Amino acid sequence: MSARPLHGGRLQEAARRYGIDPAAWMDLSTGINPQPWPVPPVPQSVWQRLPEDDDGLEAAAAAFYGSDALLPLAGSQAAIQLLPVLFPRSRVAILSPTYNEHPHGWIQAGHAVRAVAPAEVESAVDTVDVLLLVQPNNPCGTLFPPAQVMAWQARLAARGGTLIVDEAFIDATPDASVVQHAGRPGLVVLRSLGKFFGLAGARVGFMFAEQSLRDALALKLGPWPVAGPSRWVAQRALVDRDWQAAQRARLATEGARLEALLRAAGWGEVSGCGLFQRVLTKDAAALHEAFCRRGILLRLFDAPAALRFGLPADEGEWRRLEQAMDEVAADGRGAAHSPVGAAPSPRRGLR
Repeated sequence: MSARPLHGGRLQEAARRYGIDPAAWMDLSTGINPQPWPVPPVPQSVWQRLPEDDDGLEAAAAAFYGSDALLPLAGSQAAIQLLPVLFPRSRVAILSPTYNEHPHGWIQAGHAVRAVAPAEVESAVDTVDVLLLVQPNNPCGTLFPPAQVMAWQARLAARGGTLIVDEAFIDATPDASVVQHAGRPGLVVLRSLGKFFGLAGARVGFMFAEQSLRDALALKLGPWPVAGPSRWVAQRALVDRDWQAAQRARLATEGARLEALLRAAGWGEVSGCGLFQRVLTKDAAALHEAFCRRGILLRLFDAPAALRFGLPADEGEWRRLEQAMDEVAADGRGAAHSPVGAAPSPRRGLR
C-alpha cells in the first residue's frame, strides 16, 4: 500500500477520458450532501486576518457535538494521516472494507495492521492495541449500536488500548454517535463538515480525544491548521439547527428512495446510509463504464467488486439517474447509450 489511495470525485479525469464536458456530468461518486449548507458571503476582513482560536468555532462545535474535548483540523483527513505516528508500534484492527486512507496511514507508520469483517470485531477487541471503526462504515454502511461500541472501548481501555471511531457520515443519524464520551482515555472520535454539511472544500473537521493526544496532534499540525474563512463558515453552519433538522429529514427520505431504486434494479446486495448506497455486484466495472458513458460518475470498488451511489441533487437528477438505469438494464451491459442530457423518461413501477 505504498501508493496513495484513490478517491471519488475525480471528475476532470472522467471528463477527459469519456470526452464529456465537466459541466454535463452528474457526480454521485463522493457521498457528499448534494444540497450543502448555504454559505453566505464571507466578509473581506475574514480573508485579511490570521485565524484566531477564540473566534467562537470551538464553542459552536462543542455545543453541536456534545463534547468540548476537541481539536479543529483541516478536515478529519489531517488526523487520519497523523494519528498513526503518535502511537507506538501497535497491533491494529480496522473494519474492512472501509475508507482506504485508514489502513494506508497505519501501514505507512509501521504498525501491524489486519482487516476485520464486522463479525470478527468482537473477537479482535481482546487481541489488538488499536481498533478502528468507521461509523457508518464507508462504503457498505455497517453501523454498530453505540452501546456495543462503548463496551468494546471499555475492554480496550482496560488494557491500555484505544478505540478510534471515524464518524464522518454519522450526522444524519446523530443518536448513533459516541462523541459525547470523548475525553476519556482510550477513545478517539473523528468528525467532519464535509459530508452532511456538504462543505468538503472548506476542509474542516475535528478530533475528539483526551487532552494529551490533542496536544500531541496540535504540535504536529503547527499554527493555523484551519483557514480563517473556513472557520467562519463552519461556526455558522454548526449553529444552524433549523437547516440541520430539515436535512436529517430529507436525507432519511432520499436515502430510502435511493435504496429502493437500487434494490429494484436487482444488480446485487444493497446497503448504505442516508448519504450513499452500495451495490455489491460482480458486474461493478461494466456498470461503472455504462454510467460513465452517460455522464454519471459513480464510485467503483474492486475488493469486493461494488458500486457506491451518492444522492442526486434534485428531481431532475433523480429522473436522469432513473433513465440511465432503464437504459443500462435494456442494454444488458450498457453498450448503447443516448446523448447526455437527453429528456428523461419516467421510471416504471417505482412510484
